[in-house]
Amino acid sequence: MRTLQLPVDDFVDNSENYTQAVDLLKKGEVVAFPTETVYGLGAVATDEKAVKKIFDAKGRPSDNPLIVHIGTAEEISLYTSYIPEVAKICIEAFWPGPLTIVLHVKPNILAPSVTAGLDTVGIRMPDHPVALKLLQTLKAPLAAPSANRSGKPSPTKADHVFEDLQGIIPCILDGGMTGIGVESTVLDVTLETPVILRPGGVTKEMLEAVIGPVDEPSIEQQKIESTPKAPGMKYTHYAPNAPVYLIDANKETIENALEQLKSEHKVALLAPESFKDIKADYYFSFGEAHNLEQMSATLYDALRACDKTDATIILATATTKSGVGTAIMNRLEKAAGGNWFSLK
Repeated sequence: MRTLQLPVDDFVDNSENYTQAVDLLKKGEVVAFPTETVYGLGAVATDEKAVKKIFDAKGRPSDNPLIVHIGTAEEISLYTSYIPEVAKICIEAFWPGPLTIVLHVKPNILAPSVTAGLDTVGIRMPDHPVALKLLQTLKAPLAAPSANRSGKPSPTKADHVFEDLQGIIPCILDGGMTGIGVESTVLDVTLETPVILRPGGVTKEMLEAVIGPVDEPSIEQQKIESTPKAPGMKYTHYAPNAPVYLIDANKETIENALEQLKSEHKVALLAPESFKDIKADYYFSFGEAHNLEQMSATLYDALRACDKTDATIILATATTKSGVGTAIMNRLEKAAGGNWFSLK
């Protein structure tokens, strides 16, 4: 299969490219498209055969539910049985944007593979002109996980999608680099106290400012063997080829680690700009120290860059677990399988 990479931007007439993408989707194909978080791999969410092509393309486990993307906030009532007040407040405050809301699903409307057998579904309205134009032109919901092979770092550029899925999917809408760089926050509002199932661009602090107390699942809850209610809860994700180890953002600690590793490994260091003078075999910047928005935007690109080297181990510096730092550390811990580098 030939994979088309169709550019779309605000300065030229892109109608022909959107038409191609919409025609493919209506024929039951999958299309990759940019959102404000990462690139998504979309199929019409009411078409079971089309949705199964997402799982095939990604090599994704079938017990991992998919998020449904819609083009207008009003569409949420078409696919959910009840919208509590807390969900309405979140929609008003954060849509369009990087917030997925988990609600009870209306039966027999969405493809069964979307919900993975659950009675809930995650829905969001993305805040990206290309995603919104595609959804509003299509006039149908899109089930769309990240547009990468399952387990790999999510794509923040069309080229990332092409690297993973060329020859597997027919079309990529190229809208340039995404902005936030980590997937949406997933908030379950079917419980008495809303629970963040996956941290993202809408932080716990932001949510609590508008809806009051919000819980986060424990590490034990995230490791449950039953079907997860949201993507990113159960499996190792976001990992490049070489093993990743977390390490404190301390120059002496990193230099000692490099000294210990140099006889047996080629080491890639992922760290803030202030660490660029440290003599690792490869260095990839997370941006300026303490700039969490910059770190989230560059995280997956840096992880993917390691696969273009012969590094045999990757050291990634940890950051604070506040604000969007919670989402960054969630992704780094998943990439590292929870492993921290320990000095001998």
